[in-house]
Amino acid sequence: MSLKNKLNRLKPHISGGAQGAQNNVSPETARIEIPFLPKWESENVSPYFLDQDYCLIREVKYPLSQKHGHYHFYDFLKAVEIWNKQPVHHPLSAEGHRAEELFFFDTETTGLGGGVGNTIFLLGYASIKDEHLVLRQHILPHPGAEVPLYQSFLEKVNYKTLVTYNGKSFDWPQVKTRHTLVREHVPKLPAFGHFDLYHAARRLWKHKLDRLKLAIVEKDVLGIEREDDIPGFLAPMIYFDFIESKQPDGMLGIIKHNEIDILSLVTLYTHLTFQLCGMDNNQTRSESFEVGRWYDSLGEKEEAAKVLTKLVEGSDTTSLKAKLALAYQSKRVQNWERSLPLFLEVAETENDQLSPEACIEAAKIYEHKIKDYKLALDYCLMALDVVGNTKASMQKVQQQLEKRRERLERKFAKLPR
Repeated sequence: MSLKNKLNRLKPHISGGAQGAQNNVSPETARIEIPFLPKWESENVSPYFLDQDYCLIREVKYPLSQKHGHYHFYDFLKAVEIWNKQPVHHPLSAEGHRAEELFFFDTETTGLGGGVGNTIFLLGYASIKDEHLVLRQHILPHPGAEVPLYQSFLEKVNYKTLVTYNGKSFDWPQVKTRHTLVREHVPKLPAFGHFDLYHAARRLWKHKLDRLKLAIVEKDVLGIEREDDIPGFLAPMIYFDFIESKQPDGMLGIIKHNEIDILSLVTLYTHLTFQLCGMDNNQTRSESFEVGRWYDSLGEKEEAAKVLTKLVEGSDTTSLKAKLALAYQSKRVQNWERSLPLFLEVAETENDQLSPEACIEAAKIYEHKIKDYKLALDYCLMALDVVGNTKASMQKVQQQLEKRRERLERKFAKLPR
């Protein structure tokens, strides 16, 4: 790139505003022929010119009344408002954010591996602007056009937090890798916060869903049905065919696939917020338990207790898990008067999975805190009885219980009669 061209590109920034290069078309770029341009334009795609090259940009606006799955886009505004009123710290909290500052982002690449051999050929994102959700997609028309691709993407980026699905592990690191190859010619990558919704989906639904691909979460959780969707694994093949033929048809299918991915991020963030903040009337007891357990792991003890306490009524597995979680919470602060009754309630159920654990904890409290070796031994024997009827995978637990039994029998034998 010549020094003259670099200086020309800096002029809009020096004058106080970054104008799109497509609005200042030089005679050289005016002569660039865009294959099948009428077809692209009919799909809201227009060229972005930079020096002697170009990329393609598609922009679509959705009214906030548009529904995607179980939610309208205006529900996302409610989600941000909820976090700003919620006195709870959470990795997905939008506290301190305006809705316009969240940036729903996804890419399409030529492969699933990392490194410089993997090219991003589509950068897509959506954000709120005025009364619309605006979706923009930056398309690489050929492998040599990464400078206009990243210039067009970065010159107007003004957001606070990325929202992705597995983007911390894949999408954004890949952007950083590709950016290093053109960083002398394009703006720097801005610093972002990052909400990765994959980890949230894994916490809440890993026991419900066999796989946690976004398309599966869409269908089974968000109520989104894709029609005539091109599978993501075909994207690289379709892109390479597009490079050869220049025909837009296949690429338009990939663009639509990417569009649904991004819109689903908006719906998923909304749904997760409603789940985490107790606003989802259809939330299952299992989901509520996972929410409570997540808050507990974050140190939000009051919020965790509030969620878990609502689940303790009953004798189903979720109730027992909630009681056990609350018992451990009280144990950590040495509140034996509260933790012991909860451990005992779970122990008495003789649930094959949870009862042995509760028996052991009750035995520990009786032995070390209350010094009642008889009751400690009773619950140790109860745990052995349950474990003895379960799978061989409990063999290690059984061995530990045998040692505890022997120790307690020795202690009990020394008691005065």
